[in-house]
Amino acid sequence: MAGDCSIRALWILNNLDAVVFSRRFPVVEKRWRAACHSENESSGDDPVKYNVFSSLPSDLELAAAFADRKTREGSVRGFGIRVSQSKEGSDSWVDDPITRHIVGFYLNREEEGENNLLWPLALHIKGPYCILILPLVEPKHVKAYARLCKRSDCGNAVMADEKLSSLLLDLPSITGAFMVAYAIGEIVTGDVAEPEVVVSQSPSVGGLLDSLTGSIGISGISRAKPIAAPVASSAPSGAAAVGALAPDVPKSGSRLLDKDALRSFISSAMPFGTPLDLSYSNIFSIKANGFSSLDIPPQDLKQPAWKPYLYKGKQRLLFTIHETLHAAMYDRDEIPDSLSVSGQINCRAELEGLPDVSFPLKGVSTSKIEVLSFHPCSQVPEQNVDKQALMFSPPLGNFVLMRYQATCSLGPPVKGFYQLSMVSEDEGAFLFKLHLMQGYKSPLTMEFCNVTMPFPRRKILSLDGTPSAGTVSNTEHSVEWKIITSGRGLSGKSIEATFPGTVRFSPWQTPRSTSFRSVLEGTTDDDSDNEIENTNNMVNTEEFLMEKMNEDLPPVDLEEPFSWLAYNYAKVSFKIVGASVSGISIDPKSVSIYPTVKAPVELSSQVTSGDYILWNTLGKCPSAVNAKV
Repeated sequence: MAGDCSIRALWILNNLDAVVFSRRFPVVEKRWRAACHSENESSGDDPVKYNVFSSLPSDLELAAAFADRKTREGSVRGFGIRVSQSKEGSDSWVDDPITRHIVGFYLNREEEGENNLLWPLALHIKGPYCILILPLVEPKHVKAYARLCKRSDCGNAVMADEKLSSLLLDLPSITGAFMVAYAIGEIVTGDVAEPEVVVSQSPSVGGLLDSLTGSIGISGISRAKPIAAPVASSAPSGAAAVGALAPDVPKSGSRLLDKDALRSFISSAMPFGTPLDLSYSNIFSIKANGFSSLDIPPQDLKQPAWKPYLYKGKQRLLFTIHETLHAAMYDRDEIPDSLSVSGQINCRAELEGLPDVSFPLKGVSTSKIEVLSFHPCSQVPEQNVDKQALMFSPPLGNFVLMRYQATCSLGPPVKGFYQLSMVSEDEGAFLFKLHLMQGYKSPLTMEFCNVTMPFPRRKILSLDGTPSAGTVSNTEHSVEWKIITSGRGLSGKSIEATFPGTVRFSPWQTPRSTSFRSVLEGTTDDDSDNEIENTNNMVNTEEFLMEKMNEDLPPVDLEEPFSWLAYNYAKVSFKIVGASVSGISIDPKSVSIYPTVKAPVELSSQVTSGDYILWNTLGKCPSAVNAKV
C-alpha cells in the first residue's frame, strides 16, 4: 500500500467553508477498511487501546470539521508551530510548518481521540477554493501521527523515536496527492496553461510549418494528432519575443466551477482513485480526437500513459531553462541582501516512436541546488558533485521536465539603493542609484528593465526629476522608470543609472490612524473586553486582522500590504536571456537519444524577475533574522 498512490476521496470547499464538489473512490475505500480491520485485530496487545476511523465523512461533516480546525488553528492553514493557543491533539501542537499543508480533521468534536482522526489531507488553496485530497496510507501511519499530536515535547527532536519528517518520507502517496490537488486547482480556476518553450527566431521551414500546423490543429500534414502546445519565438540578439502560438487546450478563464468538466477529468486522469495521467492537455486531446488504428504502437513497445499518441513529422528536441529571480535589497550593513532563484526546465520532444532521452545536467555544484523535483517520465540514475544525470521518456507537447530552487551564482543583476524622505507632509525627495548587469558577460542580455515606485495611499500631483538613462512616467498612485526599453537590450557591459527627483502628493486625508499594534491590541479601551473574549475563543486570526484593516484602511491598501505603515519600496522588473543565473545548463552535444535518430537539439534560457524589491534605505523595512546555532 505504501508503494503506490491511491486517493480515497477529495473535496473542494469555497470561501464560505461549504463543500461545492466531492468525489469518493469506493475501490480504494474498500482497501482502507480491510487494512483497518487487520490493524485493529493485530493491536490486541497494544497497551494503548484505540481504533482508527474506518469510514469517510459526509460533506456536511467534512465542512464542519474544516470550520472547526480553522477556528482552532487560527486560519485555514493554521499556525504551523506550537503557540500559546495550540491545543494538545491539534496540528500546530506537532510544531512543524508542514502541518500548514498536510492537515488533519477531527470528525467528532465531543470525543477528540485517535479513533476519529482523518489524516493526512493535502491542502491546496487556489483562488477562492480550498482543495483537500485524502490519499491512502496505512492505519499505523495515522496512529503514529496521532501520537505526535499528543507528545509533550515539540518539534523534530533529534533523539525522538517518532518524527513527522521520518513519517512523511515513508508516505510517497502524499506527493501524488499534492499533484492531484494542483491539477484540480488549475482546472477549477481556469488556469490551465502549457509551459513555454522558446525557439530561435528563424527556424527551418519544416520546423515552422510543423509548429503552425500542430498549433491550429491540422493533423494530416506533419503529425498524427494536434497535441501541440504554445511555442514562443525569441531572437538571440536580445530582441523582443515574437509572440506565442495559441495552444490547443481551451482556456476557460474566470468562471463558475464546471463540475461536469471536473468529473470528466477525474474519471479519465485517475480512474478508480489511482492517478495515471494528470495532464489536462492529454485528457482534452483524447476526448476531442479519440484513437484510430494508426495510433496503435508496435507490440514490442510499452506506451506510457503520458504519451497517448505517437508523434509523426520532422524531429527535433527543444529545451528552455526558465528562472525567476527573487530579491530583497536593503543596502544596509545590519541586514544582508536576500537573493534566490526558482527555476524549471521546459521541454518539447518532437520525436517519433517511444525514444529515451538522456543528458548530464551541468552546474549542479556551483548553483547550490536546494530543492529538486522531476516529471514522472524521468529517471535519475546517476548523481555526483557536479553532474546530475537524467533520463526520460518524453510525452507529447510542452512539459516541465524538472523544477528546482537554487542560489544566484552571478550576483544581483540590478544592484544599488533607493532612498525616499518626506521633506514635508505632501512632498517627498527620492534618489535611485543602480548598477545594471555588473559582472554579467555576453551572451547574457537584459532585454528590458523597469522600476516602479508604488504609492497606494497617496495621489500623485506632480513629479520632478530627470534620470541619467531611460524615461519616466507616472499615474495617480505610482511612478514608473523605464531604464532599458524593449528592443534596446544591454549585453556585454554594465551601466550605472541614477534618478534624483521629488514627488508631490495631494493633501493627506485619513479618518483615523492605524498601526499593526492597534490592529492586534485594539484601537480603544472599549474593544479590550471583546478582544480578550476573541482570544479566549481562539477566533480566526487572519479574519480578525482583515476585518480590522477593512475598517481602518482604504481598500486599495490591502493590495499593497508593504505600504500599510512606513514601509515603502520600489519594485524592479526585468528579463534576461542567453543563459541562466544559477549556473544550471544543458550541453546540446551531450544529449543522447535512443534509438539513435538525427534530431537537432536547441537550448534557450531566460530569467525574469519575481518579487525583486528595493527597500527604502531611509525608512523602516521588514527582514528575517537568521537563527543562531
